[in-house]
Amino acid sequence: MQTIPTIFRQDYCPYPFKISHLNLIFDLDAAHTHVHSEMLLTRVNPGSDLLLHADGLSLLSIHLDGRELSAVTDYVLNDDGLRVLNPPESFTLSIVTQTQPDQNSTLMGLYASNGNLFTQCEAEGFRKITYFPDRPDVMTQYTVELRADAEQYSVLLSNGNLVDEGVLDDGRHYAKWIDPFKKPSYLFALVAGKLVCQEEKFILASGREVLLQVWVEDGNLDKTQHAMESLKNSIRWDEQRFGLELDLDRFMIVAVSDFNMGAMENKGLNIFNTKYVLANSRVATDIDYANIESVVGHEYFHNWTGNRVTCQDWFQLSLKEGLTVFRDQEFSADMIGTDSGRAVSRIGDVRTLRQVQFSEDAGPMAHPVRPDSYVEINNFYTVTIYEKGAEVVRMYQTLLGRDGFRKGMDLYFARHDGCAVTCDDFRAAMADANGRDLAQFERWYSQAGTPVVTVKSHYDTDLQQYTLTLRQSCAPTPGQTDKSPFHIPVTVGLLDSNGQEMPLYLVGESSAQASCVLELTDIEQSFVFDRIPALPTPSLLRNFSAPVVLEYAYSDTELAHLLAHDSDAFNRWEAGQRLATQRLMQLIKSVQAGEALSLDSLYLEAVGLVLNDENLDPAFRELVLTLPSEAMLAELSAEIDPHAIHVAREYMRQQISAHMHKDFYQVYQANQTMGVYSPDAISAGKRGLKNLALAYLVSNDADEQMISLALTQVHEAQNMTDRLAALAVLVRTGDECAIEPLNDFYQDFADDALVIDKWFSLQASSPKTDVELVRQLMRHPDFNLHNPNRARSLIFSFCHANPVQFHAKDGSGYAFWAEQVLALNAINPQVAARLVRVLDHWRKYQPALQARMQDALLTVANSVGLSKDVQELVVKMLK
Repeated sequence: MQTIPTIFRQDYCPYPFKISHLNLIFDLDAAHTHVHSEMLLTRVNPGSDLLLHADGLSLLSIHLDGRELSAVTDYVLNDDGLRVLNPPESFTLSIVTQTQPDQNSTLMGLYASNGNLFTQCEAEGFRKITYFPDRPDVMTQYTVELRADAEQYSVLLSNGNLVDEGVLDDGRHYAKWIDPFKKPSYLFALVAGKLVCQEEKFILASGREVLLQVWVEDGNLDKTQHAMESLKNSIRWDEQRFGLELDLDRFMIVAVSDFNMGAMENKGLNIFNTKYVLANSRVATDIDYANIESVVGHEYFHNWTGNRVTCQDWFQLSLKEGLTVFRDQEFSADMIGTDSGRAVSRIGDVRTLRQVQFSEDAGPMAHPVRPDSYVEINNFYTVTIYEKGAEVVRMYQTLLGRDGFRKGMDLYFARHDGCAVTCDDFRAAMADANGRDLAQFERWYSQAGTPVVTVKSHYDTDLQQYTLTLRQSCAPTPGQTDKSPFHIPVTVGLLDSNGQEMPLYLVGESSAQASCVLELTDIEQSFVFDRIPALPTPSLLRNFSAPVVLEYAYSDTELAHLLAHDSDAFNRWEAGQRLATQRLMQLIKSVQAGEALSLDSLYLEAVGLVLNDENLDPAFRELVLTLPSEAMLAELSAEIDPHAIHVAREYMRQQISAHMHKDFYQVYQANQTMGVYSPDAISAGKRGLKNLALAYLVSNDADEQMISLALTQVHEAQNMTDRLAALAVLVRTGDECAIEPLNDFYQDFADDALVIDKWFSLQASSPKTDVELVRQLMRHPDFNLHNPNRARSLIFSFCHANPVQFHAKDGSGYAFWAEQVLALNAINPQVAARLVRVLDHWRKYQPALQARMQDALLTVANSVGLSKDVQELVVKMLK
């Protein structure tokens, strides 16, 4: 393998030139696009040559103040870019380049998709368009003119405000856009093609009218209403919650089917994967609707947290992404509008964090929220940067309160609007606005790993005092052996024997609280509560107040008590998960030992009470009855045995089904949603609980009556949520009963790419689908490895969501993985790198599986032509 240079955070230096303005003219064509660039530069540091980045460009001409430069004496050209030698203090540089969008399979820079042209520039795609300092701290004002054939590219869009459009002398047409705000190159965007839009005029809180547009390909206009409503809700929420108003005359969303990511927050012109725009009841599930709302919100909120204030360098990526994930989480929770709904939203966020990010923290790719080095920045768009980064931001709000957090946000924008800054700048704003010392809190940015908080309790009957002793530790991670104590907020409550909240009086305090935030800053601290008349049951880490692993020796009785009574809905769910996990881990051991399997009645009775409690939100009941995933159980295992995990979890599902069969059937019937489909939280919650009940009812393959019930739901469903859920249940059985409904589903939706993605995915993720069936599905005429959504729907679903088959003992799943990583590496390195991460934890598996995984990793590592994206990951995993 070739040696690839590592970039270090400590080596950051400001760019030596200021670029006050950038004028771009695009002569657009799928085969050959010419880009005319004119930039106005002023030196800010003496004695430097001008370095401009490039990737795969053809340089046609270069002029400095009108003089054509010589490749012999004036500049040096290489694969990474252009060096202009000894430029003057102030000058105008004009460059003409050529690019080939229809040959760009990486989907970075300017590329073609279905006859249209799109850009994706984050993180370093702008260098595929023109020569420029492609780094986030170089902020400039853009004027962009797009020229193209009027029939083939009838719509011409770019950032900012449209200031002129018309017909050129040669019959082509043009559109001129000016973005009045400085931005870095990664936020540049253009779209050209045959598109249609839904548009609305919208009145901002200040009274200013703006134009909102959702652009899609013809035939998809009936699927844009939810995205439009989500955009309007996002704008209004940001005004009300943070006092932030849309700063342009228009805001545009454009949907494209070929896209590496979920969406991109380009200033005023957000480009989205169609998956996060298109929805109606026929083709989209409740989860699709929720995801669209969340992603639309996320990208809109970037307008301030990422665009108006951006990152000094890519090491600060979580400055914008972690903060904006937190904002979209809060938005989604507020859109539900109820306390139980907020809890359901929070539980979903934490499940993702524990299952994916905690796993990342424990593997070879563990890195801090603010990394110290990277080889390929695209590999650091990770759950640590996003989801753990969001938890770090949430801890500010937990420590400072909602009002204190808002004060910190206000100061952050007052200080840094229009600037490229650091995570430390954000922390300083929070500290200064609230008069708090948050120096120790910096360790959440600089130290990798998931802290473990061990809690012990003591009750003094005579003094009526209850003491909680908290101790923190954090395991070594790559490059970091010794960890200093974190600043950890631990929110606690105490329940009496009737399940009522005890008033909390910390020693030395006169006022009582129902919950209080304990600030753990040392390795070990004790907190004493006064006036506790009897031994309580502690409710610890309420609302998951910090991204840590909590260890406390709860008894089954205490967990059942919390599940039944805790006022903190998150901890009610957590108690149920602990009960389930304890039993599952024991079942796994029994499977491995060849012992008879059994499940005690305490757990069954505890979750049965939740299932039948109609006072609880249906969505919450669904979450309590959803067992920890096989991936979560693998994360908790010292040595991973995927087959034992699968057998244990299936046994527990069947036991729950058998014990509560009548209850599930009654819940199924009681939670039908009649009438016109609505994705609102109450209706979606009912459908979720009903479909969970159906999954349990059909978990016994021999029950023909329940299979008939699922078949009936498939045929009679009036929305995609119910049809897909019932179909998934049937496919999971591996029975022939699924063949006809699968074929019918395909025929009904053959022309809808997003639904066919679902068709591929539910087959790939079924535990009855082996690698040979996946290979067979890859030969289907609708499979296309070049389309990231399609690759994810089949290959990623099999490798990520079908552990029992992916980890086949003969290693066939790993050989398949290696083949697909190399095939994708040649097409789209970003997508290939995402697939590499499936084997992050290969060293934790049983020795026989480890050996086969290592063989697959070496097959990739020893291949010729590896991209930086793939090479960086494979090297780290094999160390």
